Amino acid sequence: MASVAGRGAPRSERSRLDEAVAQGLYDRMRVVAPAAFGAIGRDRADDPARPFADTACGRLADSLDAAGLRALGMWAHHWCMRFYDDDTRVGLRLVREIADRPGLGWTVDEVRWMLGESEAAGPSAAHRFTLPRAAATGLPPAGRREFAADVLSGAGSRERG
Repeated sequence: MASVAGRGAPRSERSRLDEAVAQGLYDRMRVVAPAAFGAIGRDRADDPARPFADTACGRLADSLDAAGLRALGMWAHHWCMRFYDDDTRVGLRLVREIADRPGLGWTVDEVRWMLGESEAAGPSAAHRFTLPRAAATGLPPAGRREFAADVLSGAGSRERG
């Protein structure tokens, strides 16, 4: 499990997500994982210049409701953070496309989890704050405040979106 945030606590002092909450996130990601893995595999073998909507990942993303799209985004984020030394171009494109979709209803726990994944991956993982930053931006003001010093400001990352 990844580390999480407590209000105002430095990243190194953040508490972990409650086990039940974290398990719920993993359960949601497991539902989309087979389709996501298959879509990424098909898109890796396809034309990288194809418009996103015409790709297997694009068709999968378009078939999901907001909760499913958040689960897909978290799974793709997790996959990219774990395999950033492999060919993650397709996964990163999927992450960027989901990050560009406003109004998905991200939760503070989802952002905490993704931030923990980003921090664990370290600075060599390309675009590690893309999705957590976009998700945090969509939180209500009270939720955004928790992440303002880290994700929203770009602190801890040279990557900007």
